[in-house]
Amino acid sequence: MNTTKSVAAGSDELQQQLRELQAELVKQGEALHHEQARYEVARQDSEDELRIATAAFDAQNATLVTDSQGTILRVNEAFALATGYSAIESVGQSVTLFRSEQNSLLFFEAMWRSLQADSVWQGEIWIKSRSGQDGIVFLKIKAVMTPEMGVTHYVGNFSDVGLIKEAEALTHRLAYYDALTHLPNRRLLRDRVTQALLSCERSGRFGALFLVNVDNFRALNDDIGSELGDLLLQEIGRSLQALVREVDTVARPGNAEFVVLLQDLAGSAHDALARAQIMGAKLLSAVPNTVNLKGNEFACSLSVGGALFQAKNTFEELLTQADLALRQAKNSGRNSMRFFAPAMQAASDLRSTLESELTKALHWKQLCLYYQPQVDRTLRVIGVEALIRWQHPLRGLVSPIEFIPLAEDTGLILPIGLWVLQSACAQIKMWQEQPDLQVLKVSVNVSARQFAQLDFVDQVKAALADSRANPARLTLELTESLVLENVRDVIEKMQAIKRLGVSFSMDDFGTGYSSLAYLAQLPFDQLKIDKSFVDNIPGKSSDETITRTIISMGKGLAMDVIAEG
Repeated sequence: MNTTKSVAAGSDELQQQLRELQAELVKQGEALHHEQARYEVARQDSEDELRIATAAFDAQNATLVTDSQGTILRVNEAFALATGYSAIESVGQSVTLFRSEQNSLLFFEAMWRSLQADSVWQGEIWIKSRSGQDGIVFLKIKAVMTPEMGVTHYVGNFSDVGLIKEAEALTHRLAYYDALTHLPNRRLLRDRVTQALLSCERSGRFGALFLVNVDNFRALNDDIGSELGDLLLQEIGRSLQALVREVDTVARPGNAEFVVLLQDLAGSAHDALARAQIMGAKLLSAVPNTVNLKGNEFACSLSVGGALFQAKNTFEELLTQADLALRQAKNSGRNSMRFFAPAMQAASDLRSTLESELTKALHWKQLCLYYQPQVDRTLRVIGVEALIRWQHPLRGLVSPIEFIPLAEDTGLILPIGLWVLQSACAQIKMWQEQPDLQVLKVSVNVSARQFAQLDFVDQVKAALADSRANPARLTLELTESLVLENVRDVIEKMQAIKRLGVSFSMDDFGTGYSSLAYLAQLPFDQLKIDKSFVDNIPGKSSDETITRTIISMGKGLAMDVIAEG
């Protein structure tokens, strides 16, 4: 019985050992499986890296690999294309296969010393191609070292110096020249002006800087298309360039603006100004009044602003002065030239102050409306025109002549125009409650910038709805220049507003260049004769004739006619 127990115990122990051995084998199998998986991943990574390295080798500049003795082991396709030698022809040959006699022994000795000292050399070198022609390339050689600092290989790659220089020239052109006209851009212009100022400081002589602007270019470009607009700018650039000396500069820093820099004009301001005025007149007539582009003729004119300079000026000051003169030329009716004068700077400073104060005027409720009566032939008041005034806390009552052009230039005319419209509608509502005044119509001037807003029709709707004013008592006054800018858009907006019950009056009729065909299409209810004609009646026969013509035209088109002044 004891023997039986002993055998059983031995059997259990043996089974336990077998189980443990089996578990160990499973464990080792799993470890081996994981090791194989890691090996497979590593092998895959190595193959990927090899493929990437091969692709990089083939994609780089012309590249070759040699052993430590200079025997070629491998070249890429770019190398074969550059030298004319195929891989089969190159591999196994010495690098002296490409050696050119243009390189001296001293050159190669210096290259070798650099490789020994720094394990790298780079520079321009002559090589001989398979055709026997010599060419210069930029070559970089790098030694491949063992951990014991022994050289095993050399890797060289090169690129065509001509291509490098061409790329550098392209980078320079993009950085310093206008892409369209190939004239200097603002960056290069600044450098040229700085050099001109230094020259003035040394010589004591004067120079001049002109801003030349294409009149109404935005509208012209929209009319003729950007392709012809670009051709026009290129033509103007060439015309301006043809007028100046080699020492002078024509640049294009902006869209429709050119800068002409004249150096070394004269030693006195008087003589320099005289010469500058002669050049300014030439610049003004650089392009004809009618330009032919691809068989089509387009009206074109320039405005010019100029400023004399000496060493005391800066680049920014010169541009500001020329820009002030250019604005004067624009304000005088365009297609004209003006020179900067100190009074312009004073006016500019005042303008900046007014702009800052005008921005606050709406918020502080400094703007107000005056209502000028409109009467019929019996002197009965039939309506009023809303005229804006600025009740300035220090200047007193400021005329719109002083601040409306400023508001137009800065964009402040938009919130101001909306305020006028809303205030006039509120006044209509107040007068509706009074029997003697409820028949009055209120005329409101609308600027071109205000009317051009996409939501202008909605603004009129909202002003009428918020005030609950009678639309039949509101008249919007538009100028000739406004309605001719985009006739189709103007007609659509006018018709939409007419459907609200609002009337329209054409302001200052007779001072522009209205097309009678367009006038017949536009839904105006009234023509307003400009004050410049009315002031000379009676007495000036031409103004009397124009006035009679406008009255007859108004009657023929079933429009009311009102005289201003």
